[in-house]
Amino acid sequence: MRHVYLAATGQNRGKTTVSLGVLDGFQRRGLSASFLKPVGQHTIIKDGVPADEDAVLMKQVFGLPEPLPQMSPVHIPRGFTQAYIEGDVVEDLPARILAAHRAFADRDILLIEGTGHAGVGAVIGLSNATVAAMLGSSAIIVSEGGVGRPIDEIVLNAALFERHGVKVAGAIVNKVDLDAKPGLARILERGLARYGIPLLGVLPYRPILSNPTLAMVLDGIHGETIHAGPDLDQVIGGIAIGAMEPEHMLERIGPHSLVIVPGDRMDVIGAIVADRAANGDAGERDGAIGLVLTGGYRPDRAVLDAIRAADLFATLVPEDTYKVASDLHDLSVKTHAAAAGKIAAIKALLWEYLFIDRVLDVAEEARLD
Repeated sequence: MRHVYLAATGQNRGKTTVSLGVLDGFQRRGLSASFLKPVGQHTIIKDGVPADEDAVLMKQVFGLPEPLPQMSPVHIPRGFTQAYIEGDVVEDLPARILAAHRAFADRDILLIEGTGHAGVGAVIGLSNATVAAMLGSSAIIVSEGGVGRPIDEIVLNAALFERHGVKVAGAIVNKVDLDAKPGLARILERGLARYGIPLLGVLPYRPILSNPTLAMVLDGIHGETIHAGPDLDQVIGGIAIGAMEPEHMLERIGPHSLVIVPGDRMDVIGAIVADRAANGDAGERDGAIGLVLTGGYRPDRAVLDAIRAADLFATLVPEDTYKVASDLHDLSVKTHAAAAGKIAAIKALLWEYLFIDRVLDVAEEARLD
């Protein structure tokens, strides 16, 4: 069995997106491939079994037969870290990971996904660098757009991996504006080459991969649903703040925008609803697709009826506009198995822009004895 360890330079760098594309690429190459998340930070319950959400995602998307305890041997629920530090966790966690790793021996190749940057997990003795070394796997580091920042972050993380004896086999840079900077891939490749780190792919920025769906917005801000609209799986194109006169507001609403507006700004809400109702399908493509009504101010019945008649997503929250805008900015965008369109787009994008054969070249044979 060959294997490769996928790490990142921090949170929300697109590591799960890359994992989906890499595993899809392995399968397109005709390989029997599977997925291991040795240490997970986001535990969910699936069919009565606790597991990391990325392991659940991969199992569902690719129909992987391995049981979740094998794919997600160590997961860190709330309170686990404190219990570990206080000595209340006595189980041999490395042994559990090693046993799960050995159970994949009949696969051609195994994708191992880490958690965050190279040092994440050190608090329980299981940093990404430690786990990759324990499993005898080389590492691929995922960063995101720019020139200086991704190279700086990759080199910093590579130093910790190398300190643990882990070979850094390459890097992938995500969310790059290739339309504005078509020569950036060449620059990144040259910059990383100075440190002996091969560039395995540069992935362009796509809003559908980076922005939340309306369903994620609901989950993230815990609002009261006024109207769900036609499709909660719609990806928002951007966020606009309804803090100006209605005619100026309409000029600034981009395609598929979510508008954050105080619930007592009847003029702005009315203008957006009227624009949606007037434009019909065109409004769905070019204007607002939803409203977040802030301050706990509930519009009167006539306005609520108009929102529903226009089939416009709307949710009501008690927080002020600034707080909601900040929360949405910080919303951790995760891919869900039900988001078929987004997953198909991820697979297509990674197949086009990731050098999957280079990834296969750096995947090392696992030492399973």
